[in-house]
Amino acid sequence: MPDAHGVRLEVRGAAWRAGGRDIVRDIDLVCEPGTVTGLLGPNGSGKTTLINLVAGQTRPAAGDVLLDGRDLHALPPRERARLVGLVEQQAATTLDLTVRQVVELGRIPHRTGRLAVFDTPPGEREAVDEALRFADVAELADRSWQTLSGGERQRTQLARAVAQRPAVLLLDEPTNHLDLGHQLDFLDRVRGLGLTTVAALHDLELAAAYCDRLAVLDAGRLVAAGPVHEVLTSALIADVYGVDATVEPHPVHDRPHVRWNGPRRQVRV
Repeated sequence: MPDAHGVRLEVRGAAWRAGGRDIVRDIDLVCEPGTVTGLLGPNGSGKTTLINLVAGQTRPAAGDVLLDGRDLHALPPRERARLVGLVEQQAATTLDLTVRQVVELGRIPHRTGRLAVFDTPPGEREAVDEALRFADVAELADRSWQTLSGGERQRTQLARAVAQRPAVLLLDEPTNHLDLGHQLDFLDRVRGLGLTTVAALHDLELAAAYCDRLAVLDAGRLVAAGPVHEVLTSALIADVYGVDATVEPHPVHDRPHVRWNGPRRQVRV
């Protein structure tokens, strides 16, 4: 399992452009070690772009991404791959891989010497086995990736990221293909890792229940960031999502609960 400490993640003035327009701009965000930050916003607000910048897959046009004060994009690719784990919204391959082989891919950044991709050293098999059990896909280990449902693929991708043993975990709409029970189970498992985690989410109730802090994007700009109870308000939901909602304390726990009243204006999709 990953070491439960994480690192301090800072995004300073990050921007990225495509097609002659800003996709994200002037993003300043701090995620403290071991916290779960929910990244919220309508479709097209820049959540996936920001996730890719923090993952090191895209270099910002301006600004920096820092891990414990170190410039992420200046790190050697192998070191960056050891530090940051990414579970993408859609993961696809034409290769006929088993679930175990997909999870073994998470160990590649830690290998030294010349080994075949799936020639897993004995000392690493324990990390793979632990990750399979953690994500509840051990029974699927010999199944072909091509035969998996969307939810099974998401859990397998979580296992791959866990096998990587990163310090930062990035999740891009990780619950999209999961039913309600598996959504709750997935996020329970993520919280249990104790890693610095950023999760792009659509479901505000799940974000309120599982995140320590929220960061809200709208049209490529960060419009709010902070503790859940400070950020998730009726005014913000109306302004960003165009929905009339009442935010009140949950009847069982003290986290915010969103009660939908209806649209206030045309909702962006």
